[in-house]
Amino acid sequence: MEKQSKKLPIKHIIGYVTSVILTFVAIWAALGSNLPVMWIIISIFLLAIIQAAIQLFLFMHLIERGMGNAPWNMMFHGTIIFAILIAGSLFTMSFGFM
Repeated sequence: MEKQSKKLPIKHIIGYVTSVILTFVAIWAALGSNLPVMWIIISIFLLAIIQAAIQLFLFMHLIERGMGNAPWNMMFHGTIIFAILIAGSLFTMSFGFM
């Protein structure tokens, strides 16, 4: 039997802790800050983009080789589905189809 080294997944721990910190910063911005509403929305949006990038690169292994263009292809189709869902939700809520 091969010896398996018990390495601590430090990248995953750093990514998780960073995601939790970014979530708490977003909660503070929404509930506890005295910033104008537009700045709160912009800051939460930027924190969400940073957190998405962290999760794509650290947890979903986006930069690993071996699958060709499959991760980028899946991201493209996921983005299209996401855009359709958001556009449909906004359309439904805007025109009162609920």
